[in-house]
Amino acid sequence: MSIATWNVNSARQRAGHIAAFLDRVRPDLLLLQEIKCEAKAFPAEAFAQAGYGAEIVGQKAYNGVAVLSRVPVRVTERALPGLDPALAEQARYIEVETRGVRVGNLYLPNGNSGGEAGYEGKLAWMGALADHAQRLLDEDVDLVLAGDYNVCPEDVDFAPRTLPAGDALIRDQTRAAFRRLIWLGLTDALRAVQPGGPAYTFWDYQAGCWPQDRGLRIDHALLSPRLAERLESVRIERDERAAEQPSDHVPVVVTLGDQPQ
Repeated sequence: MSIATWNVNSARQRAGHIAAFLDRVRPDLLLLQEIKCEAKAFPAEAFAQAGYGAEIVGQKAYNGVAVLSRVPVRVTERALPGLDPALAEQARYIEVETRGVRVGNLYLPNGNSGGEAGYEGKLAWMGALADHAQRLLDEDVDLVLAGDYNVCPEDVDFAPRTLPAGDALIRDQTRAAFRRLIWLGLTDALRAVQPGGPAYTFWDYQAGCWPQDRGLRIDHALLSPRLAERLESVRIERDERAAEQPSDHVPVVVTLGDQPQ
């Protein structure tokens, strides 16, 4: 099973990029974040031609997540359970089940806007995610939680001088909330196959970040224990950032082997 995650920074603007990626890579699931449109405006027909169905949780102009699949899926959640209603109004989570695996697609709040209240919202979202993950793990569910976490877990996950001290992506509370997910028993897929060194998934449009390779690793896939045992590879599709009019993120592709008999 192959699962890709990609913050596309507008599904309509990047529809051609997405369709080309589907034709080239053929993941079983493509998890999209920041689609920036309501479901009725999502360019599903462009992906249907490649054999992919679409499940969408959209929002006008902001946020939005979608799952493109070439295998049958069942939607289990269209919002993250346990959120305050004000946070739940934002289209940031969709969860599906396929082949006995639950896959949560998430677009976690950045936390740098709205002052301390905005940051507290980020932490509340992360807390609700951990609580939901704990419930699923307690039920012995095979689980993938993938998407744009807006978290650099360690200093190696951002290039020097790309983030100011105190940025919401690297604050102590942010990293502690991410560690809570790991301590539940989830595995950071990329770090399982590449324990050290930079492996960026995002380069800002400003300040020459892409040509100078001043990136961040903020797109992650976390795996429950049995899925971590099936992990075969994690590939960052870095070349997508060099495309014409690219997203500022690139896809991350996780490949899982067959379930043991």
